[in-house]
Amino acid sequence: MKLAGATALVTGANRGLGRHFAQQLLERGVTVYAGARNPDSVDLPGAIPIALDVTDPDSVAAAAKATSGVSLVINNAGSYTGASVTKGSMDDIRLEMETHYFGTLAVSRAFTPQLAEHDSSAILNVLSVLSWVTYPDYSAYSAAKSAAWSLTNALRTELAGQGTQVSALHVGFMDTDMISHVDAPKNDPATIAKLALDAVEDGEVEIVADEQSRKVQAGLAGGVAALYPA
Repeated sequence: MKLAGATALVTGANRGLGRHFAQQLLERGVTVYAGARNPDSVDLPGAIPIALDVTDPDSVAAAAKATSGVSLVINNAGSYTGASVTKGSMDDIRLEMETHYFGTLAVSRAFTPQLAEHDSSAILNVLSVLSWVTYPDYSAYSAAKSAAWSLTNALRTELAGQGTQVSALHVGFMDTDMISHVDAPKNDPATIAKLALDAVEDGEVEIVADEQSRKVQAGLAGGVAALYPA
């Protein structure tokens, strides 16, 4: 899909990867609705702040009503509670699912009519290498991202008939506030945003952004023993 001249909605656009998406879209000549729970926190000149809490159905509906002409939706809003599926708070586990699965679903459904107005449109879902593999410190997050991966595949098949391309971004750790506590090599979110936007424009539906994600993806063919050798 051609980005220049398009209109985009980016969720979680006030910081981290979402802010980089919004900024780079503006630089590419895209009209950008920058969604955030607190629209006053959006500080990008040229962006149109939109109040949007993806876990609140009324907020999602209001955002769809307040916008028009959207041909690209980037489902970027995220959460990370650090909850374990066996020991963590059920409220935290539900928050991960509400954000990454139900939030992505709600936004995609709400904006589908706008996307359908265009001959070419797209949804980009920000997933994770943890869609494919999980570790104890990320188990609730991984479960939610895995559900979002399945949802992305479902959206892709169901929206193909209206000409909406649905892409998934798989990436490892990025240098953002969300994982500032993690002591590990991290990707530059500006680099990941550029790579993902280029891929959307080129029509790619599965965007594997870094070496860590490529290795894990390759390991899927080997089954559980390949991903969890211990």
